[in-house]
Amino acid sequence: MDVRCKRIYDPPDGNDGQRVLVDRLWPRGIARNRAALDLWLREIAPSDALRRWFAHSPDRYAEFAARYRDELTSLPEETALLRRMAAEGRLTLLYAARDTEHNNAHVLADWLNGL
Repeated sequence: MDVRCKRIYDPPDGNDGQRVLVDRLWPRGIARNRAALDLWLREIAPSDALRRWFAHSPDRYAEFAARYRDELTSLPEETALLRRMAAEGRLTLLYAARDTEHNNAHVLADWLNGL
């Protein structure tokens, strides 16, 4: 599978494949037509409680990733959908976080890729 991550604030390009927003909240300052989404799958995002606990703190990332992976196991329909999309070609998971390394999209991409 070819699953990648990209900030939604970066311009879309032809190499993105299918573009899926994986945040629970719509990103500030992004018009829906500018996002060029194939899907907004907010249900796959971390729970509000986990998102608030994490607060994008790199020190909490390892624990956040473990907790988020646990949440993903309870979302079989959503994860199956993303696996099907990835099987069709490149899948780009979009996120709004400023931190390009420590965010839910990277955890989800690793999980989908079996890492």
